[in-house]
Amino acid sequence: MGGMMNREHVSTGTEWESQVGYSRAVRAGPQIHVSGTTATDENGAIVGVDDPYEQTVHALSNVERALEDADAAIGDVVRTRLYVTDIDDWEAIGAAHREVFGDVRPATSMVEVARLIDPDLLVEVEATAVVDGADGSEHAGEQ
Repeated sequence: MGGMMNREHVSTGTEWESQVGYSRAVRAGPQIHVSGTTATDENGAIVGVDDPYEQTVHALSNVERALEDADAAIGDVVRTRLYVTDIDDWEAIGAAHREVFGDVRPATSMVEVARLIDPDLLVEVEATAVVDGADGSEHAGEQ
């Protein structure tokens, strides 16, 4: 396949995207890459302060919305990365991840980091999805 691959940017319009120079997600052909996503609401407020489970649930909900904006779904996810500020929270974070991805079972990593951009953030999630049709008409996760 020659030439430039079609590239689509998904934006939420937050100040961070233009300030840092990134997109919430990028779709390149059948691949969708979702940027590090935290538990923030539509106003930028942190959801689930001091609750790693609730933060993971909300961050994954934000990931799902970004996937939908790129014509993909949770079932298309092949890889997740979870950056956590306290690895001792792995069970609560893992439970939230399992609730969303239990049947999908993407490859995943959970890595403890020294800190995230705000001290109240406990979890940041990245995801990669692959869809069968380059136009997103068929989801790889549907069988």
